[in-house]
Amino acid sequence: MRKLAAVVALSTLLLAGCVSRQDSSGPSEAPATVSLSELSDLTLNVGDQKGGTEALLRAAGALDDLPYKIAFSTFTSGPPQIEAATAGKIDFAITGNTPPIFGAASNAKVKIVSAYDGGGFGDQILVHTDSPIQAVGELRGKKVAVAKGSSAHGNVLAQLQRAGLSPSDVELVFLQPADALGAFTQRRVDVWAVWDPYTAQAETDLPVRSIARATGVTNGAGFGVASDTALADPKRNTAVSDLLVRYAKAVRWAHDNREKWAKAYGEEVGLAPEVATLAQGRSLRLPTDLSDQLVASEQELADLFAESKQISAAPEFTNWVDTRYSETLAPFYIKRDQE
Repeated sequence: MRKLAAVVALSTLLLAGCVSRQDSSGPSEAPATVSLSELSDLTLNVGDQKGGTEALLRAAGALDDLPYKIAFSTFTSGPPQIEAATAGKIDFAITGNTPPIFGAASNAKVKIVSAYDGGGFGDQILVHTDSPIQAVGELRGKKVAVAKGSSAHGNVLAQLQRAGLSPSDVELVFLQPADALGAFTQRRVDVWAVWDPYTAQAETDLPVRSIARATGVTNGAGFGVASDTALADPKRNTAVSDLLVRYAKAVRWAHDNREKWAKAYGEEVGLAPEVATLAQGRSLRLPTDLSDQLVASEQELADLFAESKQISAAPEFTNWVDTRYSETLAPFYIKRDQE
């Protein structure tokens, strides 16, 4: 319990506050790229979640010989990353599948520029081992702790729909992981919906069991999200393209060097080796095609959020998708069935 609390506490919330938004008119024409040698005076601001982007890039040596500087900012989850990008605080971040939906619903000034297959294995719904709850269909009237707008939120909605329930049949208690951990361990909520590495740590540190996981229920995807401001700037656009390639190469390194990556990841986050191995063994986000099929699955999830009144209306998700980097990233795609 103490170990898990320490891990959760490592994530600090960097909230963008109230921001002014305008309707998105869809992807704009990409500016011409510039030479990497022209980026020496540029600092690319990148949002991160603890043990995520920076740790992977550093472990793989992908931050060596950067032609520009990177300033990383740590967030507790994806939604505040979208807020920060809209406010111009960061240029790029990688999130789960639900934060971009909330961003699009609020006309955030961002675009989805890359996709990652996360599998959904670590996105689970947990109960205490001694809980009488055995399945999602038994959650009627129960309190479910979940971070609003997170991939876990999307998983909960999809699981409830699959079981013939709606959000009104349960009490959704919106808490970030640190607060959700406390509420769950003190039994102020019945259920905790969360993602890796929190899931892996909870499975190791607490007497819990899973009643559902996102695999095969939602797309389990992650997305690279860039601010409209960065995409419109020739230098930042070029730097984002370069960073996406470095990240894809870093994932390939982690995929091919699982033990080394798990060790580096565990040391960065403060996880025991077995927890780090479990989390990254099943939840490493593999670069994949930002395809029409994937975008359609996001639209289905957005429609579900609207139907369940979690957002006021479903956005036209394609208006927040920009495939300008897809051709560059195509050689680095990894299929999960190759593992």
